[in-house]
Amino acid sequence: MLAGPARLRRVCEEFTSALAGIAELDLRIHTNGLQLSPRYLDLFDEFDVKVGISLDGDRAANDRHRRYADGRSSHPLVLKAVELLRQDRYRHLDLGLLCTIDIANDPVAVLDALTGLEPPLIDFLLPHATWDEPPPRPDGSPTAYAEWLLTVFDRWQEQGRPVPVRLFSSVLSTLSGGPSLTESLGLAPTDLVVVETDGQLEQVDSLKSAYEGAAATGFDVFTHSFDEVAAHPGVRARQLGLAGVSETCRRCPVVRSCGGGLYTHRYRSPGGFDHPSVYCADLAALIRGIEDRTAAATESPAVRDPDELLAAQQDLTRTLLAALHDGLDGRGGEAWETAWALAAEVESDPAGQAALDLVLAHPYTRTWLVDVLAAVRAGRPVEGPPVERLAATVAAAAVHAGLGLAVPVVHRDGRLFLPTLGEVRAGEAGGTGTALVRAEGEGFTVHTEGGALRIARGEGEGPYWSPVRRLAAGGPGAVRATDGPGPVPTPVLDDLDPYRACFDTPAAQRLSPSAADAWSVSLAAAWELLAETVPEQAAEAAAVLTTLTPLAGGAPVQEGRHGYGALGIAAGGDAHTLATALLRGFRRTKLRALAEVTDLYASDGSWDHRMPWREEREGPVPFSRLLSETYERVGLGLFAPRFLAGVPQALDMIEEAAETTVDGKQLLAVMRKEINGTHGTSGRNGCKTDVERAAMR
Repeated sequence: MLAGPARLRRVCEEFTSALAGIAELDLRIHTNGLQLSPRYLDLFDEFDVKVGISLDGDRAANDRHRRYADGRSSHPLVLKAVELLRQDRYRHLDLGLLCTIDIANDPVAVLDALTGLEPPLIDFLLPHATWDEPPPRPDGSPTAYAEWLLTVFDRWQEQGRPVPVRLFSSVLSTLSGGPSLTESLGLAPTDLVVVETDGQLEQVDSLKSAYEGAAATGFDVFTHSFDEVAAHPGVRARQLGLAGVSETCRRCPVVRSCGGGLYTHRYRSPGGFDHPSVYCADLAALIRGIEDRTAAATESPAVRDPDELLAAQQDLTRTLLAALHDGLDGRGGEAWETAWALAAEVESDPAGQAALDLVLAHPYTRTWLVDVLAAVRAGRPVEGPPVERLAATVAAAAVHAGLGLAVPVVHRDGRLFLPTLGEVRAGEAGGTGTALVRAEGEGFTVHTEGGALRIARGEGEGPYWSPVRRLAAGGPGAVRATDGPGPVPTPVLDDLDPYRACFDTPAAQRLSPSAADAWSVSLAAAWELLAETVPEQAAEAAAVLTTLTPLAGGAPVQEGRHGYGALGIAAGGDAHTLATALLRGFRRTKLRALAEVTDLYASDGSWDHRMPWREEREGPVPFSRLLSETYERVGLGLFAPRFLAGVPQALDMIEEAAETTVDGKQLLAVMRKEINGTHGTSGRNGCKTDVERAAMR
């Protein structure tokens, strides 16, 4: 700022001119505010220069380090600068306030003073320090800075988080699996190069507090390029993420959030920067303190509540449908636009909305949406059946709701499939046309060029109609047609849906009545075994597994690529084998469904983990594999205790893993409760449960 407006104008003009058409220019200035005035801000407004102001809190905090040489307070002038920047004509330039922490200041008074100014953002900085010159700790507490910040955090929470605080937002983001939001925390690479006033190219200027010459690269703008600076060992060291922190940090459970702390704060002679931060204990205490205070509020209810998971999956399906509509941007043609308008009409009726939710919840609706969205995003043409599926979905919903709405649906090769209902033979083989589907009385009518077909509720297989069948609770002979309009019972035997081919093994063709009956006998026996042995899991699986599709072979049970609630099942095997496979499939599909709506882990693959139940020679695996196999074995272990071998050790590994997020820890608690059978858990040091002892034996 001491350069004055004229020189600053020249700087802005030079940068703007030199980088025009080459790079996006983001000009910012940070100041203590004492020189700020309208003549500067008018200049900054012209070149869109953003402005941040340093303010350490209330007057007492400010005057601890920011007095004039004659002892006068600078606080009134700083407040004047802040108020100037808050004026409507300059507000768009305001970056917010930066506060350097001094634990001698009252943390509550500091926050109250800052939030009272209503800035767009507040950030707190730890004072620069190293192991050679550690920060002051008047009471000797190794976590004094964490305690100060947690007091600020509590006050911020009490105020209702009126202003974003970047330090806190960064910790909350990384705890939930998101990115770091600040250079001072997290594992994101640093991409800064400093151009000094004499043209020297240096690393980030905070390094100057480590030792004389720490920021130097030996490069300058006259003879070197920025690419050369980027290759400098000191710069590269700050772009290595996890590999750039000390071995101690790499083993620490909170390293994703703290990232080893600010690079400067790791310095110790000898050894350079290959150390944890001098604020290591503070950072760990701060992160764990924020997690303890916010976990309940930030946890996804889908992890503990099956109904919430179903609701989250439904929201995801609707989001994908809206994304597909936006992505088509009119390219779906008249058929899509008509069906979209009719969907809105169906939704305007309460019964219609519930029915549309029912059809959208069908697992193969998700398969359709994901496949077509992938084609749209890849720029491939989308026409024919993928576009026409929406009309069939709307028609099925209107039929379920009993709405007398005529929905035009294309039939191809003489066939018209209505998701969750069945298939109508509506014309000649090889022909294509449009039918009107309308709910009427206790069924629905399909009007085609050749006439009208009346399908009654509960109507079985016929020359013009193949219903989706369901497995009822009666055991042998229990597979029968659905009841037509009305909620589709679960689980349905879907061997008709064109999008059911989403398994590793091809789906079987339409089963004959006798084949379907035989298929249901073994399935009913397996289901009965599950209900007797693991009633809670069986009850949840019964509510979730809405769709079972016969497969032509392969593994006894397979989960589909998309859509929560579908399993593919191959014929054969005894009841116990099929029950085990069903339970395994349910656990796998549920974990995948959870991963689709919440972050259970982050930075997968950054660390390797050993499977307790596998031989050492099989090698380590990424966290995702450890979690998925552990989750699967917990469920299977309640059915067959042999699967619990190694599970307690795996749960301890997950608890100590750096990848685990807030929701991952919530899932860990669920698994501990499952194998414990009570509200407690053995934990790392607790007593073993009966189940765990049995597994170890």
